[in-house]
Amino acid sequence: MSVADTVITVEQARKTYGGKGARGAAPALDGLDLTVARGTVHGVLGPNGAGKTTLVRILATLLRPDAGRIEVAGHDVVREAYAVRLRIGLLGQHAALDEELGGRQNLELFGRLHHLGARRARARAGELLERFDLTRTGRKAVSQYSGGMRRRLDLAASLITEPEVLFLDEPTTGLDPRGRAEVWQSVRSLVGGGTTVLLTTQYLEEADQLADRISVVDAGRVIADGTADELKAAVGGDRIDVVLRDAGQLGAASALLPAAPGAVTVDADRRLLSAPVTDRMAALTGVVRALAEAGIEAEDIALRRPTLDEVFLHLTGPGDRVEEPA
Repeated sequence: MSVADTVITVEQARKTYGGKGARGAAPALDGLDLTVARGTVHGVLGPNGAGKTTLVRILATLLRPDAGRIEVAGHDVVREAYAVRLRIGLLGQHAALDEELGGRQNLELFGRLHHLGARRARARAGELLERFDLTRTGRKAVSQYSGGMRRRLDLAASLITEPEVLFLDEPTTGLDPRGRAEVWQSVRSLVGGGTTVLLTTQYLEEADQLADRISVVDAGRVIADGTADELKAAVGGDRIDVVLRDAGQLGAASALLPAAPGAVTVDADRRLLSAPVTDRMAALTGVVRALAEAGIEAEDIALRRPTLDEVFLHLTGPGDRVEEPA
């Protein structure tokens, strides 16, 4: 990736709460490296305490790193913090809206806080209400908004200054599937317009749906990086899943799957067998035939590729993590 195509650069970022070299403190960031391409959605995945929120706060100039070279939109986050702030938007984990004001009033307030002036703030509020399909609710108090509407308004507020880079820190936490889909559509629209998005999330489906590239973070470092398909391929290839009608036949059925001994996983509670395969269609037809000949009845048979959930669990596993301040 060329320098011109890179909008976020993080090299050997370090941060320990309590101060650099704090006694007994584990680092929240421990030599983290990251690059984000212009005009893309870059997902950052990791368990609680992995360093995701610390990274976003440093990139947004809300927190100073202890060490490292960190640039956003061509500006150093420490030495040129003001220039960075002019070019970014931030949607945090918790809504930053006045519940008693209407949607339009909230947006105009944010516009005035950004020194747009009364006329420009009103115009920008109107543009954003229309863009996020909130025009009809612009005068309704935010306390009466649904979760999805509230999050879309919060996203609109983060775009008051038309930022070059937008940080989304777990933007759909607590939303139902409909509200999550509304936010996803809004994010896709932003990227289509040229905005670069850094997305932290614990919803693996969200990263799969939105991210052009994903970095998996644990213990303050990036431990894997790639597209969703690349990360899935690194964990393993295709699998065949078989759900039996009778859990008592799991042992007999497992011997019929086309996999090496020990490669078949068994979930007795779900009556599920799962095994890696190389030739998808040959494996499917072979298993169906073998089960029928053995008189073993299957409720469901499916071919699938690894999920991001499996990638996440495979890469991160158990372990102690740093408690990141809210």
